[in-house]
Amino acid sequence: MKKIVRIALCAIMMAVCTTAVQAQDNNQSNKQRMSREQLAEKQGKYIAHELAFDEQTTQKFLATWLDYQKEVWALGPRLKKHDKDSQTDAEAEQAIKQRMERSQKILDLREKYYKKYSAFLTQKQIERVYELEHKAMKRLSKKGYRAPRGKGQPHGKPLRNK
Repeated sequence: MKKIVRIALCAIMMAVCTTAVQAQDNNQSNKQRMSREQLAEKQGKYIAHELAFDEQTTQKFLATWLDYQKEVWALGPRLKKHDKDSQTDAEAEQAIKQRMERSQKILDLREKYYKKYSAFLTQKQIERVYELEHKAMKRLSKKGYRAPRGKGQPHGKPLRNK
């Protein structure tokens, strides 16, 4: 009798453990990363909601916001920082010039889209858009999010393990 109880208890424990493991696997597989387009759209909707835009302004803002994001992505990924100790002066100079060129291109894009935003937003609203964008970027960098790459390349991954 004791042997039957022990076997039944072991069977129940195995069934419970197996169910818990399957639930964890399902949870992780359902938790896919958003594409950067989805993330940009979600950020845009969040900003529009925070600024309490009406429906028409929200649609204009989202279209403009997504165009801006696509142009920033077209610039390519940020340049990686290299080990400064092993760099030659020429390599360091080249890296600095590349970063300045990219910064200038981003500044040009910001000016271009500032003019577009000015057509349908107030100056205070534009300033708030930039504040919310900055906060979102800080939050994403703290979480260790790396934006997904272009077509055919793997999606973003956390920068650090948790």
